[in-house]
Amino acid sequence: MKAHIWVTLKPTVLDPQGQTIQHALVSLGYNNVRDVRQGKFFVLELNGTSREEAQKQIERIARDVLANPVLEEFRYEILE
Repeated sequence: MKAHIWVTLKPTVLDPQGQTIQHALVSLGYNNVRDVRQGKFFVLELNGTSREEAQKQIERIARDVLANPVLEEFRYEILE
């Protein structure tokens, strides 16, 4: 079983790296890009676990290890 996890800054948190990327894109001629939010993407492979157990583990891993709950939020999908 495989899981994809996306960790992004909360909408209320300033994203200076995203702003830098957005300014660079505009300077390269991509004038339609109004905003950029950067984040992290993880792929986890799980061995021999049920979908329910995998969901519990992934939520715990994302909350306790991959994301800073003060600044970031996460979402995930489980692929079989």
